Amino acid sequence: MPDLRIEREGSVAVLTIDRPQARNAIGLNTMAELDEALAGLEDEEIRCAVITGAGDRAFVAGGDLRELESVTSEDFAAEMAVRMRRTLDRIASLPIPVIAAVNGAALGGGAEVAVGCDYRIAAHDARIGFTQVLLGLMPAWGGIERLCALVGRGRALYLLTTGSVLTGREAAELGLVEESVARDRFEARWRELAEQVARAPRPALAGIKRAVQAALPGSRPDLEAAAVRDFARAWTDPRHWEMAAELERQRRQRSQNP
Repeated sequence: MPDLRIEREGSVAVLTIDRPQARNAIGLNTMAELDEALAGLEDEEIRCAVITGAGDRAFVAGGDLRELESVTSEDFAAEMAVRMRRTLDRIASLPIPVIAAVNGAALGGGAEVAVGCDYRIAAHDARIGFTQVLLGLMPAWGGIERLCALVGRGRALYLLTTGSVLTGREAAELGLVEESVARDRFEARWRELAEQVARAPRPALAGIKRAVQAALPGSRPDLEAAAVRDFARAWTDPRHWEMAAELERQRRQRSQNP
C-alpha cells in the first residue's frame, strides 16, 4: 500500500502522507514516493499543491525510527539525509506554490517538511517542534537554514537547542506559520486557500516565486555538507539510540496509562 495519496482537485494537487499507523512518520519508501510526486507537479495544469497528513493526529511525526533503525552506518545515514534534503529542495524549484497544511503533530523531520514548503497553515491545536535534539540529533533536511530565515537566528537557536514544541497558534505568533485556524474550520480553510492561489495563471505564480527566491540570501554548500556529516555522526552514536529507546518506552507507558 502506498505511503502517499495523491489527489487532483481542479488545478490543485493534494499530497497526503498516509501512514496513520505510524503517525505519518517518514520512512525510506515515503521519501521516494514524495520525491516522485513532487516531480509530477511539473504538469502545466497544476497551479498549487498542498502537503498534509492523514487523519487529525499528525502531519508528519518525524522520521520512522522503527523503520530507520536499520540505518547503522555513517555513509548510509548521510545518504538518507541528502536524499530527503534534495526532495525538499525540489519544492523551492517548482514553479508553483506548495502549501503545508499542518493538521497535527509536525515534529522533528515533520517540522522540516513543514518549513520546506513555501508557506504553512496550521490548526490551532497542531504541535510543531524541531525535537531532534531530544534524540541526540540535529536537523539535516535543510530545516536549520529555513527556520533561521523564518524566525531569525536567536529564536531558531532557542527552538533547536531546547526541542520546544509550539501550538499552531503559537507558531503563527512567532512567524513560523503564516496562518492558524480553528480545528473545525481547518480543512475548509486550507482548501479555500489552495483554490484561491490556483486561480492565478501559472506563469505569474512561477515569476513571483522565482523573484522571491532570488531575493533570499544564497545557501552555503559547505554548511550543507557539514550539517549532513554532523547528522550522520549523531545518527550512529549509541546515545541517539538510547534516547530513542527511552522516548519510545515513555510513549508506550503513556498509551497504557492514559
